[in-house]
Amino acid sequence: MAGYLTKRAVQIAVTLFIFFSLGFVLIQSQPGNYCDFLLLNPNIPPDAKEGLVRLLGCDDPMWEQYLKHLRNYATGDFGVSFGLYPRSVISVIAERLPRTIMLFVTASVISFYLGFAMGKMIAWRRGSVTEYAATVGGVSLFTIFTPWFALMMLWFFGLTLRWFPIGKFLDPVLWRDAPVDGNYVFTRMLWSVSAVFVVLLVTKLAAARFPSLRRRWVTPAAIALSLSIIAVTWNSAGLGYLAVDIIRHMALPVATLTLISFAGTMLLTRNCMLETMREDYVLTARAKGLSQKQVRDRHVARNAMLPVVTSFLFSLTFAIDGGVIIETVFSWPGMGQTLVNAVRQEDIPLALGAFVFTGLLVVAAHLVADLFNMYLDPRLRHN
Repeated sequence: MAGYLTKRAVQIAVTLFIFFSLGFVLIQSQPGNYCDFLLLNPNIPPDAKEGLVRLLGCDDPMWEQYLKHLRNYATGDFGVSFGLYPRSVISVIAERLPRTIMLFVTASVISFYLGFAMGKMIAWRRGSVTEYAATVGGVSLFTIFTPWFALMMLWFFGLTLRWFPIGKFLDPVLWRDAPVDGNYVFTRMLWSVSAVFVVLLVTKLAAARFPSLRRRWVTPAAIALSLSIIAVTWNSAGLGYLAVDIIRHMALPVATLTLISFAGTMLLTRNCMLETMREDYVLTARAKGLSQKQVRDRHVARNAMLPVVTSFLFSLTFAIDGGVIIETVFSWPGMGQTLVNAVRQEDIPLALGAFVFTGLLVVAAHLVADLFNMYLDPRLRHN
C-alpha cells in the first residue's frame, strides 16, 4: 500500500509539472503578452508603462519567466485578475468556488444515487416494462437539448407556477440586512453536508453488525437525526432563513442537472451489473441459498460499483467549471460563469487560473478513485 501511494505521488508530481509547463506554453503562444494587454490604455503615462513592464517581468529572458511561472503556481500564486483588478485570481476562485461546489456536488450526488438505484432495478428486471420505460425516459432526458430544457424548467416552475425563484442565488431584499455574506453561508452549508455524509458513512459501517430487521431503519434514523441537529443549530445561530433562501434558489438548477445526468449512471450501472451477473461467484452465491436481495446488493452491485464510482468522481471534477450552460441560464455566479466571462474579457490570469485549478482537481480525483477501487476490490489491494 505504501509503495503504491509513493508511486502515485511521483506520477502526480510529474503530471503537474507537465501541466504547469503546458500552461506556460499556452501563455507564450498567444499574440503579445501581459504587458501588451495592459498597456493598450492610452491614459497610462509612458513612465508608468515602463514600470509595469519591469513589475510583470515581460522583459526578462524566457527561461527566467518559465522558472517564475513554475514557482508561482507551486506556491498558489495565480496572479491578479485583469477584469477584477486589483483582486487576485485565488481570491476570485475562493469566492466563486463554494457556490459551484454546493450546486453541482449536490446535483451529482443525487443523480448518482438515483441512477445507481434505478440501474440496479432495471438490470435485475431485464426485459420488463420497467426497464424499457426507465431506459427510454432516461436516455431522452440525457440527450435533450440542455439550454431548452433548463429554460422550460425555469418557465414552468418559476414563471408559471411560481414555486421557485427564477434567477441569481439569493434574494437581495432578504439579504440586505443579513449579518453575514453569501459565501459565509455557503461555506457553513458545505460543512453541514459533509457532517451528514460522515454520519451516514459511520452508520453504514456500524449497521453491518446489526440484525437485518433493524439495519433498514438505521440509515433513515441517522439522516433524520442529523438533519434535525443541523436545523436546530442553524436556527439558533439566526442563519436558518438565509440557508433556506439559498436552497430555494438551488432547487431548479439541481433538479435540472439531476434529470439530465442520472441516465448516464443508470445505464453504466445496468451494463456493469449484467456483466457481473455472469461471473461464477454469483452462481455460487445463488447455489448457497442466499436471497435475491443479498445476491444483488452484496455480490453483484458491490462489484459493479467500481467503474460507476470512478465515473462519478471524475464527473465531480469536471462539474466545477463545466456547468456553463446551467449557470448562465439560472444566473448562478459560479466557476462556469466566471470562466466564460474571463475568456470574453481576455482576462488571461483568471481564465488560466480556473483551468489550472480544474486540472488539480482532476489529478486529485484520479488518486481518490484509485483508493476507492482498492477499497471496493480486494484483488487490487493484494496486487
